[in-house]
Amino acid sequence: MTTRTPTTAGTAASPAGTGTPARSATRSLLTCVVVASPLWAVVSLTQAAGRDGFDITRHPLSALSNGSLGWLQIANFLVAGALLAIGATGLRRALHGTPGSTWAPRLVRISGIGMMAAGLFVMDPVDGFPAGTPAGEAAALTWRSYAHFAAGSITFTSLIAACYVLGRHFSRIGHRGYAIASRVAGTTLLIGNGWAMGGGKAGTLTLAVGAITAMLSISVIANRYRRIR
Repeated sequence: MTTRTPTTAGTAASPAGTGTPARSATRSLLTCVVVASPLWAVVSLTQAAGRDGFDITRHPLSALSNGSLGWLQIANFLVAGALLAIGATGLRRALHGTPGSTWAPRLVRISGIGMMAAGLFVMDPVDGFPAGTPAGEAAALTWRSYAHFAAGSITFTSLIAACYVLGRHFSRIGHRGYAIASRVAGTTLLIGNGWAMGGGKAGTLTLAVGAITAMLSISVIANRYRRIR
């Protein structure tokens, strides 16, 4: 007579290709998070390289929402934000019962909602972009710009906090490499955003680097948990 040793759901004991419908659903939700950040980064940087008059050292990536092709960046914000907001449920399931399991998914969801708001509220044309816009800062901003900046602040703050919460999560479960990488990603965005807000030289570039680094770190972490489901 043989006995079977029970396994715990969600551990590596079950092959990734098998499992309950709930596990498959969790993997699908995590895939949303995995895809969101690379998608946003690739679409944004491709436009930054190809749109006439755009200079990433002078113009924030959000400015790409202006002009005849602005709909591309607006859609980019909406789709990537929705993927993060929806996929946060998968992250909550994957982290269940571990340190940070409550706040990390909440913060990722808030960042996704913030991105969608940033897409809906388009910032004003700025410093010569798109073509025909006067050089320099505008004398006055529209309410849409203020709403966009508020949405951006919510997004960046929640991303930074999520990175630090995930850093603590990995420290507590003994994964030092992921813990360090998460904190470095959060700090990169914290510094990049602070430099940009302070009017530092090429601040829009440091902000872009920080935002993409933090977002990609969330995707890498989601992919880690997706692989072991």
